[in-house]
Amino acid sequence: MLDVGLVESLRFGPPAGHTDLDVAVALTRLVHHDFVSHGTDGKGRHLDDENVPVVIKAHRAVLERLALQPPDWPFRTFDGPRGFGTYWRGSWQARRDCIEQILGPSRDALEELQELEYERRFTKGPSGSFKNLIFAADGAKPQLVLRDAVNNDVEIVRHADTCLVFTDPLPPHGLTWRQMIAWWTHNHQPGADEKAAASGLYRRLYRSLDSPPEQLVMRTYCAPYAEEGGFDLPALIPQVYLHYDPYTRRSGKQSRALYRQRMDFLLLAPDRARIVIEVDGVQHYGRPNPPDEKGEVRYTACRGCTRRWSPRTVG
Repeated sequence: MLDVGLVESLRFGPPAGHTDLDVAVALTRLVHHDFVSHGTDGKGRHLDDENVPVVIKAHRAVLERLALQPPDWPFRTFDGPRGFGTYWRGSWQARRDCIEQILGPSRDALEELQELEYERRFTKGPSGSFKNLIFAADGAKPQLVLRDAVNNDVEIVRHADTCLVFTDPLPPHGLTWRQMIAWWTHNHQPGADEKAAASGLYRRLYRSLDSPPEQLVMRTYCAPYAEEGGFDLPALIPQVYLHYDPYTRRSGKQSRALYRQRMDFLLLAPDRARIVIEVDGVQHYGRPNPPDEKGEVRYTACRGCTRRWSPRTVG
């Protein structure tokens, strides 16, 4: 249920602990979802004819504080003689295209601001200190608990045998492939020479990937390791656990409290910079079409969904 009082307060500033950019992105997603869902089963919708104007006013105010051009809404309700239901005509795709035309420019501008924010954080370096890496699960996902909140000590309570854990000190120049090999040799392949250990580590990391695009990224990035000086390049670390959320819904799906549990790849670069590489699926650059006679869903590329790649940092 929508907290109308909270939404109205957003016209005057973001809530504590959040920024105008956070609020603008959340409101954009809310309005986009509910209008696109109009005319379907309506599951998960938060807006109705009474609170849509409140959300649109808050959305406009937040965008203006960010010096962005608010969208021009030709309707302010779902139904009625001048509502959304009478504005668009045709199929579900026509409804989606209508909302894309209205909200697309605002979403794209917000994404640009997010990219600038990521770059700003990248140049500063993340806050906090390096503790450990939990990565490359080969099988069941590990289950974690915060064993000591004072020291921020994390413990793997289930499936610790399926993942790798790196706890060595992180030097100022970052984590190189050579350092990863030394750690692997000491903990998993004692007595092996550097070349044999590198081969064993690479094969173990590769087994944690079950997506062909991710496997392609791994092969392409790691190819220079075989060249002169390649072992001193930053190590590409796959499937790194960034968050863990123990609260789940009855359906078994991950709680929405955390958007993403694992990073596809992580680079620990010099000066404490952390570079995250995500390999997006087709849903990020295409729109699903209705199922065909075989029940298969195909995607159509869409310009509005295209996002440029850039390094992203995590604190």
